[in-house]
Amino acid sequence: MNNFQIKENRVETIMKTLERIEEKNAVNGKIFGIETTFVLFFLAVEFGRTTKFFALDAIFLAATLSILIVVPYFFSDERGFGNWVFGRIVIVGFALLLGAMFKQSLGTLLPEAFRILPLTLLILAAMISCYVQFYGFLKLRPAK
Repeated sequence: MNNFQIKENRVETIMKTLERIEEKNAVNGKIFGIETTFVLFFLAVEFGRTTKFFALDAIFLAATLSILIVVPYFFSDERGFGNWVFGRIVIVGFALLLGAMFKQSLGTLLPEAFRILPLTLLILAAMISCYVQFYGFLKLRPAK
């Protein structure tokens, strides 16, 4: 096996795992987008870690966070907008608290080099989410 085939097998394994996760999360034929929840969580952790109120980057992060709370609802088949938003706001609240605690623990409990960890995990979650979304759009389905 060459290096390309090994990477291709890893991608296929990851995709099969994500498909199984989405199948388990399917309720009455409706699929819940779990990958956007991870992006939302890590974005909120990063926002909680870097919060400087009335700064330009905080305004952009808050706008992105609010968009990521609401917009994925319109791409899903979920019913009940209020329940959707409430669940996402609970996730954001928990992540903001976690981000603030992470900021306080840097330099005392955790080494200062860990300050980039939330952003690294955010980028990784966003890349996986984009890959899953494009795979869902482009995968071949039998004609009805």
